[in-house]
Amino acid sequence: MAYFDAIDPRFARYLIPVCKLEILHTGMRWAEGPVYFADGRYLVLSDIPNNRMLRWDEETGHVSVFRYPSGFSNGNTRDREGRLVTCEHGNRRVTRTEPDGSITVLADRFDGKRLNSPNDVVVKSDGTVWFTDPPYGILTDYEGHKADSEIGGCHVYCCDPRTGEVTKVAGDFVKPNGLAFSADERQLFIADSGRSHASDAPHHIRVFDVSDDGRLVNDRVFAEIDPGIPDGFRLDVDGNLWVGAGDGVHCFDAGGQLIGKILTPEAVANLTFGGPKRNRLFIAATSTLYAVFVNTRGIQVP
Repeated sequence: MAYFDAIDPRFARYLIPVCKLEILHTGMRWAEGPVYFADGRYLVLSDIPNNRMLRWDEETGHVSVFRYPSGFSNGNTRDREGRLVTCEHGNRRVTRTEPDGSITVLADRFDGKRLNSPNDVVVKSDGTVWFTDPPYGILTDYEGHKADSEIGGCHVYCCDPRTGEVTKVAGDFVKPNGLAFSADERQLFIADSGRSHASDAPHHIRVFDVSDDGRLVNDRVFAEIDPGIPDGFRLDVDGNLWVGAGDGVHCFDAGGQLIGKILTPEAVANLTFGGPKRNRLFIAATSTLYAVFVNTRGIQVP
């Protein structure tokens, strides 16, 4: 059985016929937030309900515990200095891991109120940290600590680590989730995974233009995800968006047309491009970490 579905003939150019979908590790409860460290040739990802982060070594294939407890970590990325930036469900904050291993809190409140449970995060070239804040970590004790929302909504924020200022940049989402800037940072894509808890709620990705003063403008729906909900995603150098969905990874062209899928037995929460040439797609799919080489490269990120 093929691991892919080429919905449009253009998808074939991104497949390498001799490459298969590989299982790198399994046994997690809810795999999330993969981030690749090219300088160390390893991948870090979150296993949210197990309250830990794992480290997969590219040279040996060995998997070890990177951090436990992890504050029920979810999304991860790196800043422009190569430091790990993490969304922590349990601690309801966004943190940065310093070179000496110490933890710096970047954001844990907005207008004096605790955040819900930061979910996914990206760092812009100016050093600002952009993150989503749905309620998944406070809905139950499974992915965090059950609690009421102090903010009373689910928003998207921008944090300036130099000043500590946290700004709300989008406030009309049901459950904002994955997010990513385009290569030129003139657009920001944000998922709304509201359908996770209501059948009539959004299950789409919206795209915003980023104005010269940093505001998000000209909002429109980029694509709807079915089956499942949109979760984490990444862009490649051709402007395609690779999105975690209920049946695998969905690949949309720059115009929002679905051109193909990488099929997995489990729902995909997040993914990232890695490897020395950024042409290996690492896929966090519920209990399993998969990888497949593709004939494109992820856009350059920290």
